[in-house]
Amino acid sequence: MHEDTHDRGGSPRGVASPDDPHVGRLLDGRYRIGPRIARGGMASVYEAHDTRLDRAVAIKIMHAGLGDATTGDEQFAARFVREARAAARLSHPNVVAVYDQGEDRGTIFLAMELVPGHTLRDTIAKEAPMSPERALSILDPVLSALASAHRSGLIHRDVKPENVLIADDGRIKVADFGLARAVSAETQHTATGGVLIGTVSYLAPELVVDGKADARADVYAAGVVLYELLTGHKPHQGESPIAVAYKHVHEDVPAPSAEVPGLPAYVDALVARATTRDRSLRPADAGVLLHHVHRVTHALHHGVRDDDDLVADLLPTPARAESTDTMPEPIRDLWDDAQVAPPVRILEPVTREGTTQLETVLPPPPPRRTPPSPPRPATGSERPARPRRRRRGVVLLVLAAVVAAAVGGGAYWFGWARYTNTPSVVGLSQAGAEQKIEDAGLEVEYADAVYSTSVAEGDVVASDPGPGERILPGDAVTVTLSLGEEMHDLPKLRGLTLEQATDKLDDVKLVVGKVEEDYSEVVPKGKVISSNPDHGTKKAEDLPVNAVVDLVVSLGREPLKVGDWVGKSFEQAETELEARGLVVNVVGREHSDTVAEGDVISHEPSGGTLFKGDKVDFVVSDGPELVEVPSVFYEPTDQAVETLEGLGFEVTVEHAPVYFTGETAYSTDPPSGSMAEMGSEIILYVV
Repeated sequence: MHEDTHDRGGSPRGVASPDDPHVGRLLDGRYRIGPRIARGGMASVYEAHDTRLDRAVAIKIMHAGLGDATTGDEQFAARFVREARAAARLSHPNVVAVYDQGEDRGTIFLAMELVPGHTLRDTIAKEAPMSPERALSILDPVLSALASAHRSGLIHRDVKPENVLIADDGRIKVADFGLARAVSAETQHTATGGVLIGTVSYLAPELVVDGKADARADVYAAGVVLYELLTGHKPHQGESPIAVAYKHVHEDVPAPSAEVPGLPAYVDALVARATTRDRSLRPADAGVLLHHVHRVTHALHHGVRDDDDLVADLLPTPARAESTDTMPEPIRDLWDDAQVAPPVRILEPVTREGTTQLETVLPPPPPRRTPPSPPRPATGSERPARPRRRRRGVVLLVLAAVVAAAVGGGAYWFGWARYTNTPSVVGLSQAGAEQKIEDAGLEVEYADAVYSTSVAEGDVVASDPGPGERILPGDAVTVTLSLGEEMHDLPKLRGLTLEQATDKLDDVKLVVGKVEEDYSEVVPKGKVISSNPDHGTKKAEDLPVNAVVDLVVSLGREPLKVGDWVGKSFEQAETELEARGLVVNVVGREHSDTVAEGDVISHEPSGGTLFKGDKVDFVVSDGPELVEVPSVFYEPTDQAVETLEGLGFEVTVEHAPVYFTGETAYSTDPPSGSMAEMGSEIILYVV
């Protein structure tokens, strides 16, 4: 046996080995091969472009050597082609569609729907262990896809998280029906050359023991997947695949609550029912298991923690077996009460591999009888006795045979023959189901209708007893009708906390997707700003159950940095701060000998952060203080110097072009009437 190896999601999308001969190739003159996105035991999957229909597709290419006549592996090629034919028969929203199949210069390929996203294995790694509600919401579409296949007579044979794709928009699809084959009398074995096909961690015990598979093998694998969703790990671990397979045969799957305390008992019972080692006690197919999942989901959504009736109904018990290789209980009890063992053979109904036939079973041998005493010698007066004892023995034997036949016939009648089998009505309309049940001589009763993603509204989702079960003529078959796919409108989430929004979405069976954070001036921190789809839009109406809703949660008001603007241009400060949403206010202008005119002398606050609409107060420089130079024409030199120095100027005395004694002021530089900075130099010309 083997474990399939996948690299889906294991390397960056669009990156492939540079020596991969398929990358860049135009396959069949139509499909341009891009990067490899997955690798399995039989084939690799590539992203590709269909040049004819101008669309993206996924191309699965068989590994080199498989299917080569020279290697004797033509059966692999045949199985690969069977995949295309089997999968192409399935038209279901939760099944990856197969578009085309062909061969190009020895390369056998399938063209399939491309599902951008990730696998369930990635989700398990990130989210598990997850709540039972979340786990069942993921399993529901998987079972819906498998149920569609089972109704078509197909089994998947390789159900595992790697073969469950989750699209970026939340859609869930089952992929890789590479091991699926039509169920028939000739194709009951899954072994090829002694090698079990499938991933060992999800193999049903009967596959390991005798290689036989039917829909119940898929049910077992789905139960293992459910256990993994609930606990975060597989139920059986081992140092080798053989060790794991041995545990599947000899050990029950543990109760998930042993790993995750607090799970309802009916969740444990659901896992036990799906993964019981006795396949006769498992649900007959994925459709039946899906019905049980809906019952458990209904209980979870209504907050039911304990339901003894549901637990008892789900637990695998011998009374629920679909077939048995032993004598029916009524027959066995009647024989136990018989005083004389019957000297006849009894035809007993036995179910083997889904086919009921009559087999002969020898009853216990009759008890030994004491041989009769030898006859007494005859006297002269007596006539020889007639052998009445011998005749009486023959009569007793005949009588015993008649009694045995009567008891056996009665037992067969009361234990088997008087029963009829319930017809299969799943998928039929209400009228069609009623007609079929009444034609079988049975009555019709109705259970509460349930939602279904796979059965149209008004058609039959399930029946109890199930198809093929024994029932007395005139008894009732309880039919469950479909309400169609459950749809809900998106509630208003703005202003709720994330926890409140999650609860509100859970109430309408919607799922929180990506949660992003952003600042908001109006929505308080920790509360929802918006959702995608947005409440009140057309896209937010009639959302299916488990639709993903992305949320944006508020970080509160955005802090705005003030910065340090001292000595910098006030004009620049005003432009940048107003762009940030702050209000700039000039509270004063001052002269400064050190700060240039138009630059910032100070501001308050001097740093840190504010919120949108807050004010920053500025003091702006008018530059150094200016003083008017006075007129000192014809004043005595000493008086003129005193006047200029009194105004704060530095005075330098020089001779005028016409010079006499130097005792009279003539002019100044800068000239009188002009403005000069206080402390600046004034040249005084004297004559």
